[in-house]
This record gives sequence, C-alpha cells and structure tokens, in this order.
Amino acid sequence: MNAVRTTIDIKLLGIFEEAFGSDYTSVAVETPRSLREVIIEITKSSPKLTRVLIDAELLDPRPNAVILVNGKDISVLGGLETEIEAGDKIVLIPVTHGG
Repeated sequence: MNAVRTTIDIKLLGIFEEAFGSDYTSVAVETPRSLREVIIEITKSSPKLTRVLIDAELLDPRPNAVILVNGKDISVLGGLETEIEAGDKIVLIPVTHGG
C-alpha cells in the first residue's frame, strides 16, 4: 500500500479539551500510520495534553483514556497499533478516576 498524505481528525472530550484548549484538532500525517504515532504527533504540540493523556510510568494513554477509531474502542481493534487510514476519526474520552 502506498503512503498517502492526509489529515486525521481528533475529537477531545472533558479534561483533554481543557488541557489542549480546544475540543478538536487535526494532524497531517502520511497514512497508513499507527494510532500510537498519531497520538505522539498531537501531544508534541501540547505539554498540558501530554500530562493528562499519557500515563507517566507506562508511557501509554490507555489508563487515562477510552480511545475510539471510527466509533469503535481500540480494544476491539489493534490497540495502539491500530492502523490509521485517510478519513479515520479518532475520539479521546477521559477515564474518570475517583477515590
């Protein structure tokens, strides 16, 4: 498959929206690309988002977020290795921790 330069749309909810300063962003990437690589791209521009999204010990967003690609939880896809293609939509939903 040939690489295609495209823009991936990302919806940010709750604390992710607050940290990023917007409920929406997009990132220009060559696809196919792993979800992990797309998340790295969006966190490069926002240290605040990085702090609330990425678990510092695991270096992984999954403890802090439910991540959907085209409406499906990544746990039923390929996890962070889910291949992102042109036109895919990503949603980051914060996991609420209480105590």
